[in-house]
Amino acid sequence: MNTIIARFRIIPGKEADAEAAIKKQAAAVEAAEPGALAYIFNRNPKEPAEITVFEVYADDAAVAAHRATEHMAAFGALFGTIFDPGSVKIERQERVAGFSR
Repeated sequence: MNTIIARFRIIPGKEADAEAAIKKQAAAVEAAEPGALAYIFNRNPKEPAEITVFEVYADDAAVAAHRATEHMAAFGALFGTIFDPGSVKIERQERVAGFSR
């Protein structure tokens, strides 16, 4: 399994557009990517413009498939108009222990 933590910020004044885009992206991943085991957007309650995405994929092929989708390209194109491209931080994690239900 592969876990990715992505963080980025919403551009001020773009909150409604961002929420719509996030919901559309999550739905597209759920519908079209069987190798995506979890794909969860979270908002920091103390910093509502800060978004964290928790992603779990079955394997490297599932990560590659995700990156190659049209919906991922469309979501990525929103960085600069809705999301702050300078705020992006992406970390790949290795699972040590734990479970998911």
